[in-house]
Amino acid sequence: MEVVHEVVMGKPLWMWVLFMSIVVALLALDLGVFHRKAREIGVRESLILSAFYITIGLGFGAWVWANLGAVSGREYLTGFIVEKTLSMDNIFVISLVFSYFGIPRLYQHRVLFWGILGVILLRGIVIGVGAVLVANFHWILYLFALLLIFTGIKMLLPGDDMPSIEDNRALKLMRRIFRITPELHGQRFFIRRAHPKTSKVVTWVTPLFIAMILIEIVDLIFAVDSVPAIFAITTDPFIVYTSNIFAILGLRALYFALAAVIDRFTYLKPALAMVLVFIGSKIFVADMAGWEKFPTTISLGVTLALIGGGIVYSLWRTQRAAPINS
Repeated sequence: MEVVHEVVMGKPLWMWVLFMSIVVALLALDLGVFHRKAREIGVRESLILSAFYITIGLGFGAWVWANLGAVSGREYLTGFIVEKTLSMDNIFVISLVFSYFGIPRLYQHRVLFWGILGVILLRGIVIGVGAVLVANFHWILYLFALLLIFTGIKMLLPGDDMPSIEDNRALKLMRRIFRITPELHGQRFFIRRAHPKTSKVVTWVTPLFIAMILIEIVDLIFAVDSVPAIFAITTDPFIVYTSNIFAILGLRALYFALAAVIDRFTYLKPALAMVLVFIGSKIFVADMAGWEKFPTTISLGVTLALIGGGIVYSLWRTQRAAPINS
């Protein structure tokens, strides 16, 4: 008797179930075991956790390679590396949000955990919409490619990219909509207390909740770059979503490991800009060369070379500059 496997977005249902089971298990392990109680996360612990999440992500990539073929494996790894690098910008903005609201390290993990949970859901929606658009309107890949090229060139141009949290429109809107307490209340997102004018007990939101919402908005903005980037690498929804989510899952640990030394990666941004320009140009190069698809081996190799070079050069230059600045 022939076994019929239900297919969801081009892949058997069991593959999606396997992936989601791993994600749920990792989230449960994080909240229920690693960080059951509020405590500060040190650099050593965050580095170990980062290595753990990266190993899981790469391990899943090896599984993709073994089960879906070398092309899919290389596409997954390229997407994973690009998304991981793009998340470095997220870390910088997240650190600004925490500094603005005065969120101590003791409570930052709670914000990031629930923030990442929201990100997983939002990315699923954005990627699902993107997959439907790509499947029905192939020309949109060229639009994504032009957007990546434009973004990459813009990142290479000099300018003041320091975002202002105080002038953020979303923050101004939330201040009009919510009653926000001026101070933190431990790990709580909401509290009940009397309104100063009416004395009626009402619900207030704390700065911890506002910080979490802003982090969600930050990711939605960064998705404008990352989602077109991964669709320029592959149009397979399974590879797109899994590489994105496994890269994002380790964002919390990566934040605690790199937030204090993010300035040392000065030259990673131009390297990432060149990666975006390269990924965006692939579809045009493939058309001009008469290829059905840009070779995944070259794509992965160029991405690794640019990002690896940016990291090494950044560390080398900042190490040389350290004695001068001291």
